[in-house]
Amino acid sequence: MREITYAEAVREALSEVMREDEAVFMLGEDIGVYGGAFGVSRGMVEEFGEERIRSTPISESAIAGAAVGSAMTGMRPIFEIQFSDFITIALDQIVNQAAKIRYMYGGKARIPLVMRTPGGSGTGAAAQHSQSLENWTAHIPGLKVIQPATAYDAKGLLHAAIEDDNPVMFYEHKLCYRTSSDVPQEKYTIPIGVADIKKVGTDITVVATGIMVHKALAAADILHEKNISIEIVDPRTLVPLDKQTIIDSVMKTGRAVVVTEAVKRSGFSAELASVISESESFDFLDAPIVRLAGAEIPMPYHPDLEKKAVPQVEDIVEACCKLMADK
Repeated sequence: MREITYAEAVREALSEVMREDEAVFMLGEDIGVYGGAFGVSRGMVEEFGEERIRSTPISESAIAGAAVGSAMTGMRPIFEIQFSDFITIALDQIVNQAAKIRYMYGGKARIPLVMRTPGGSGTGAAAQHSQSLENWTAHIPGLKVIQPATAYDAKGLLHAAIEDDNPVMFYEHKLCYRTSSDVPQEKYTIPIGVADIKKVGTDITVVATGIMVHKALAAADILHEKNISIEIVDPRTLVPLDKQTIIDSVMKTGRAVVVTEAVKRSGFSAELASVISESESFDFLDAPIVRLAGAEIPMPYHPDLEKKAVPQVEDIVEACCKLMADK
């Protein structure tokens, strides 16, 4: 074990699997000599060459289409959409082709592809480069959706995604790239569809996704000083979703706060809340479920407004304090 950044963990997983399997290759904008918009693939073209680290034209539909076609012929493509906002240009290939082909061909075709993409706010990239759209693809049958929050989870889940014979959407928050955690040097795999309890607690279950896991952990330290113990559940994968871990936690604590960055209206926070309200854990609730999510506005450019547009540590603290005040 050694401490490395999230970006380094992703690069390590990519390099490990490419050394093992020549059917794996990468394609995307500026991923070669430039090393990607956030430096994740830096140095990989020198090791694997331009045939396997393919820098593409600025055409997300072409990138996704090439990935789908190559996956059908036995390759295992990993394609990068430079910002998750740009998935809109490739939705036909992802939603109507990648997600449907295995079903429509009666299982005779496989689509073992991974789409990696950075998303979320916090870098001052404004309205067209800061959205959290993972709930869009989570709505589509046939796609698996992964959203790791830590370097450890990113490496293990990326290995699992690449080994899967189905299309996998792999969302990496831009702010997570800078975070670090202990990561094994050897290859390891984390099963897709298994949540992780990032912190054990007794008073409130906080279900957090992506960068909100880090904000929940920071809030936990503040709440500890107020004698409030929160249990933080990180789903890690949105599809398939580990419902039982969430349900078991809520049955233990009796209170639930759901924290996501995506816009609240029709967002994945509603899906998480419905898991609780439609299960046996509903009878254990001592207070209404609280949802914290993004404001229903395009992401502002100004850093102060940007922070106001998505949940922050103080919002989680305030929501948890209010829940306990109503006890």
